[in-house]
Amino acid sequence: MRVISGEFGGRRLVAPEGETTRPTTDKVRQAVFNSLSSMGVIDGAVVADLYAGSGALGIEAISRGAERCVFVERDRYALHALRENIATLKIADRCTVHGTDVMAWVPAMRNVDVAFIDPPYAFDAWPALLALVDVGLVVAEADDPVDAPEGWTQLRSRRYGRTWITLLER
Repeated sequence: MRVISGEFGGRRLVAPEGETTRPTTDKVRQAVFNSLSSMGVIDGAVVADLYAGSGALGIEAISRGAERCVFVERDRYALHALRENIATLKIADRCTVHGTDVMAWVPAMRNVDVAFIDPPYAFDAWPALLALVDVGLVVAEADDPVDAPEGWTQLRSRRYGRTWITLLER
C-alpha cells in the first residue's frame, strides 16, 4: 500500500496486522481522490478519517493538499500502524489521532469539511452515524451503496470490485 499522489506520492504505508481492518486499495483511493480533486474539495480542507485503519485515506488527503486530518480508530493494531505512518511521513503537526469508538466521538467533531468513513465489514448503523456527522461531504466506503438518509443527498455511488464508494452531501 502506498500514497498515490501529491506531496508524499509513492511513499509506502504500513497496514495493520490481523483481519479487523480492510485497507482501501490503491485503485479505489485513486478513483476517490480523482473525483474529489475535480470537485475542488480537498485543497486546504480539514478532513476526518473515521475508522481510519492505517490512515491511508486521511494521509492521501494531506498529501493532496488538505490542511489537517483528524483520525479516529479504536483497534490497537490499526492505531500502531496509523501512528507509524504519521511518524514516518513526519506529518504529526497536521494530524490529530483519537483512539476511541467513532460513534462515541463523532458528536464532538467540529470544523471538518470532508469525512472519510470506512467502517468494518457488515456495518449496519449508517443512518445513526450519518445523523451524528456534521460535515458538508461524506465519502462512504462500504460493501453496498449507502442510501442517503433524510438531510443528505447522494451525489454518486460507484462500485470498484467488492467496494462501493458513495459521496453524500448535506
